[in-house]
Amino acid sequence: MFIKQIKFLKDMARIRKFAAYRRIERPYTRVSKYKKMSFVKATPRHNITSFEMGNPKKKFKYSLCVRPKRDTQIRHNAIESARQSANRILENSFGTAGYFLKLRVYPFHILRENPLASGAGADRFSTGMSHSFGKPISVAVQIKKGQILFSLDVNHKADLVIAKDAMKRIAHKMPCSCLIEIKENKE
Repeated sequence: MFIKQIKFLKDMARIRKFAAYRRIERPYTRVSKYKKMSFVKATPRHNITSFEMGNPKKKFKYSLCVRPKRDTQIRHNAIESARQSANRILENSFGTAGYFLKLRVYPFHILRENPLASGAGADRFSTGMSHSFGKPISVAVQIKKGQILFSLDVNHKADLVIAKDAMKRIAHKMPCSCLIEIKENKE
């Protein structure tokens, strides 16, 4: 059983390290309804399953938010991983009615890759830099310094300890360092 799992993991497509995509650049990712005018032929789908979790209708007393300390790009799978880990803590502690977690950004930016072949016989199928625009491989969020990434609302002062822990989990999953802000909502 264990050997089959290792073989399966080796056969899976590998994700390139995000250090290659962390820097924000001007996106040359024109998507048009006319195929000839479109540089990007197909937009990859993102893994984010929900943008709002918990109870959106209730008014809460305390708000927490996660803000990045610098401009960066964040891939959709990092955001989904952070959302899942924070939501798991919050659901187990407060139930679905005791909090409201919201993802405040959407992954519009299309990441591209121009894989260059190396090794014997690579010159026969590699285009080099002649067609270097690259194929779309993933999507990411381009986020500015201080922009709200996630926001969380809770009701009681005692709930802030668990809420801070959930927000720390989100911050640890991000490719940049983040600030966690707490404020009291006035009714």
